[in-house]
Amino acid sequence: MKRKVLALACTLALSAGLLAGCGSSTDTAAEAESTVAAVESTEAAEAESTEAESTDTAAEVESKGTITVAATPVPHAEILEAAKDLMAAEGWDLEIVEFTDYVQPNEVVESGDVDANYFQHVNYLNSYNEEKGTHLAIAGKIHYEPLGLYPGKQSDLAAITDGAEIAVPNDTTNCARALLLLEAEGLIKLDPEAGITATENDIVENPHNIKIVPLAAEQVARTLEDVDFGVINGNYAMEAGLTSADAVALESADSEAIQQYVNVVAVKEGNENNEGVQALVKILKSDEIKDFINENYKGSVVPYDGE
Repeated sequence: MKRKVLALACTLALSAGLLAGCGSSTDTAAEAESTVAAVESTEAAEAESTEAESTDTAAEVESKGTITVAATPVPHAEILEAAKDLMAAEGWDLEIVEFTDYVQPNEVVESGDVDANYFQHVNYLNSYNEEKGTHLAIAGKIHYEPLGLYPGKQSDLAAITDGAEIAVPNDTTNCARALLLLEAEGLIKLDPEAGITATENDIVENPHNIKIVPLAAEQVARTLEDVDFGVINGNYAMEAGLTSADAVALESADSEAIQQYVNVVAVKEGNENNEGVQALVKILKSDEIKDFINENYKGSVVPYDGE
């Protein structure tokens, strides 16, 4: 602004010199100073107006507070990162706390240290509550991740050797899910009454004498070189750099089992209708986040369209 005023002053001074023969140079100079002062006043007013407009725009999004969410890194924390700006536009600051296991995210929500978590499916949540005596509830269902059977020392299911070792998650719900996948591929047969509560004891036919190797879910991908195949949860497969295209078998998207393994936003009982949590659920189910999931995970993560 100062540069503009100085330029104008110089122009007016030159004009004053040229017009000195037609009138008083003192009067002309005074007029020039008066004009410069008027320009400065106008520009100052414009600057104040622009600043006021900027302040008004910032004030349009009133801060509503902070929501803290515990999540495993992939894909949950990544999806939450994509939701941050959308939450901010609604006035919420989204704080993400990452964990690499399936226990601590529930512990910090149960204790009240964190508002919600986003990492687990419905059956795991129910099983965890039953086993630990916790009080966690579903605030919203967001997506599901097809469980996959990945190659290790072998890659051809049709030529699987007798006595082959297959690593599976050792928690109750994911172990049953893994066994159902092996049954769907014709490798074993389970007691029909076992369903999603199946354990190794429910295997009634095992023609290849497959050895089931239960491991912590986060460990299965790391042991593929030591076993013949491994059944891996979607998030841990992605962390290991695996995609659905690498799997030799995947859960069918329309299977009865997979609909019971929808990943959820979970809270402590009584907080299901927390304003910030519900804002998060709404955004995670939005078209913007669905597009993000479809573009980045190519079928390894599938948005859930149910209630």
